[in-house]
This record gives sequence, C-alpha cells and structure tokens, in this order.
Amino acid sequence: MASKRHVLRATVMQTLFAWEFRGGKHEAKRSAVLKKVEAVLSYNLVNGALSIQDQTYALHLLKKVLLHRNKIRKTIEKFAPEWSWEKIAPIDRAILELGIAELLYDKDIPDLVAINEAIELAKEFGTESSSKFVNGVLSSIYDKQKQL
Repeated sequence: MASKRHVLRATVMQTLFAWEFRGGKHEAKRSAVLKKVEAVLSYNLVNGALSIQDQTYALHLLKKVLLHRNKIRKTIEKFAPEWSWEKIAPIDRAILELGIAELLYDKDIPDLVAINEAIELAKEFGTESSSKFVNGVLSSIYDKQKQL
C-alpha cells in the first residue's frame, strides 16, 4: 500500500500535468497561477486522496514547485541538455519538477527519498523509459550537489 505522502505526491504530479495539459502557462504571474493550480489540486484531492485526513503536504509541495518553477526548469535544461523542454514528455516534466522541488528546495525531505519517490512516480505513471530518465537527471543533480 502506498504511503500517504506518496499518494499526495502523485496528486500534486497529476495536478501539474493537468494544469499544463489544459494550457497552463509556465511564465504566468505567480499569484494568478497559484489560485488556478490550487483549484486543480483541490479537485484532484477530492477525487483521488479524500481518505487522507491531512492534505497540507500536497499544498506545501505544490507551492514549492510553483515558487521555484523557473529555477527548476533551468535545472532540468542543465542536467538534461540533449532534451529540449518540449521534447520531454509532459508527465516526465511534472515528475521532474516535483522531484527537483523536494531535492533542492525542501530540506525536510532526505535527498534519496525525493529521488526514490520521483522514480516510483515515473514507474507508475510514465513510459517504460521514464524511470531511467528521471533517475538519471535527479542522480546527476544529487551528485553535483554533493560536490558543492
């Protein structure tokens, strides 16, 4: 059985994917984006994670992603230089955004937990090669971070 945090991570990933799929803009104003994306998250929580009493982690994680979204995108471009943003599958982009937000901007989550959770999401929701791609990008970021 998946942990509560895993379910909430999956819900945030689905929210990011749905928002982008429905035309959400990457460079839009943060406050307007947050309201729209929070509405999608609320819908997803009611329809997918209703049994989880404390859903605050989902909103916390979503805000981390949105707050650092431009830096996260640049990080993805730096550590996956062969893949332009448009070439990366939208589900993989959402998983990477989530994983990088936890890896770089949430010090309460151990680095290896952030990487493992992103890999599990890629196995669950991505293509056959998604987990290898996500693992490669996040492991490279982790290795570089450890050198600093």
